[in-house]
Amino acid sequence: MAGGSVANTIRGLSSGFGISSGIIGACGDDEQGQLFVHNMNSNGVDLSRLRKKKGHTAQCVCLVDALGNRTMRPCLSNAVKVQAEELTKEDFKGSKWLVLRYAILNLEVIQAAILLAKQEGLLVSLDLASFEMVRNFKQPLLKLLESGNIDLCFANEDEATELLRGEQNADPVTAVEFLAKSCQWAVVTLGPNGCIAKHGNEVCKLYFTPDFHFFLYGVQLV
Repeated sequence: MAGGSVANTIRGLSSGFGISSGIIGACGDDEQGQLFVHNMNSNGVDLSRLRKKKGHTAQCVCLVDALGNRTMRPCLSNAVKVQAEELTKEDFKGSKWLVLRYAILNLEVIQAAILLAKQEGLLVSLDLASFEMVRNFKQPLLKLLESGNIDLCFANEDEATELLRGEQNADPVTAVEFLAKSCQWAVVTLGPNGCIAKHGNEVCKLYFTPDFHFFLYGVQLV
C-alpha cells in the first residue's frame, strides 16, 4: 500500500473528504512503484507531479504490537527520490497547502520546496516524523520552525517530549504552546486520547469516545 505520513494524508484527504490533492515526489520503475501509482490513482490523487525514475521505490515496514503501539522502519538506502533542483514553481502553482514530513535526508528538498511554495502563496504543514528524528536532528528542526515558514505543525506525544527534552515541563500542553510560538496552528496528537491544538489564543482538546465518535472540550482563551 502507498504510505508514509504525507502519502497517507493526501490519500485520506482525496478519498475520504473529496479534497483535490496531489503528490510531489518520485517512485521507481519496479513493482513497488507500480503498486504506489495504482493505489494513489485509485484514491483520486493527482500524480502529474510524481517523477517516475529508473531504480527502486522506497519501502517501509510498520510493526504494531497488541496494544496498538507502532514503529516504522523505512528502507531508503538506494531508493529513488526527487532532488531539490528538480522542483519548479509549476509543482506548487494553484495549490493551497504544502504537506511535508521532517526528514534530515530530505532537508535540502524540504527547504527548496518551502521556498517555492511560499513564493506561490501556499501554507506549509510539517509532520515531525518520529521521536528519533527529533532527538537526533533537533537543531535543524528548530531552525526550520523558527524560520516562520511553517504554518501548521503536527507532533505526537513522543516527538513532543523529545522536542522539549531538558526542559522542566515536557507535557503535551507545554509542547503545543512551544510549537504555537512559531506556527499559526500547532497540534499534539495523544493516540486514543485524541489531540490538543492551539491557534492564536484558542486551545482545544479533541477526545474520542469508545464508539469512535469525537467531541471538543475545553476551548478557551489563554
